Amino acid sequence: MRIAVLALQGAFIEHEKMLTQLGVECFEVREREDWCQPKDALIIPGGESTTMLKLLTELQLLEPIRDSIEKGLPVFGTCAGLILLARKVEGDDVQRISTMNITVCRNAYGRQMGSFFIDGKIEGVAHPVPMTFIRAPYIASVGNGVEVLAEVSGRIVAARQDKQLVTAFHPELNNDTSIHELFLNMVGEKS
Repeated sequence: MRIAVLALQGAFIEHEKMLTQLGVECFEVREREDWCQPKDALIIPGGESTTMLKLLTELQLLEPIRDSIEKGLPVFGTCAGLILLARKVEGDDVQRISTMNITVCRNAYGRQMGSFFIDGKIEGVAHPVPMTFIRAPYIASVGNGVEVLAEVSGRIVAARQDKQLVTAFHPELNNDTSIHELFLNMVGEKS
């Protein structure tokens, strides 16, 4: 298995460390040539979604990434990655990757000072997992085909649609590999 990690900005190195810890080969995508390498899945890290979108567009990566996901490439988006994958973002009609049938409220927990940590339950994982929220979004609503995997205080913070997985929190910032293992299991599933 070989996983591409979008490395334009944000917490990509932490995802790479998780994958390495799990014995999975990964490589960074920084430009279009990188995207052309063979891959089994993509991780879009947390960071600043507006900056990431600007770079994806300038580097001509937005369309190829969207096309690959629409054709079935598994993808895992955390925080900003969730925002980029959402079909709709409340109060914003900018076109993103937009492959997942969800509506997102960005910066829902306020500024950096509104960041928090909790252990929470996620479908498909037997034990509570550490959830680190940093200026996090939440999923305001889900459409057809989307399975809610976790909620915190009545807000959706993790979901799945086919081979797309998103979390509003940063599992890569903790030592628990459960969410990455869940994603790798999705990658290995037959369509």
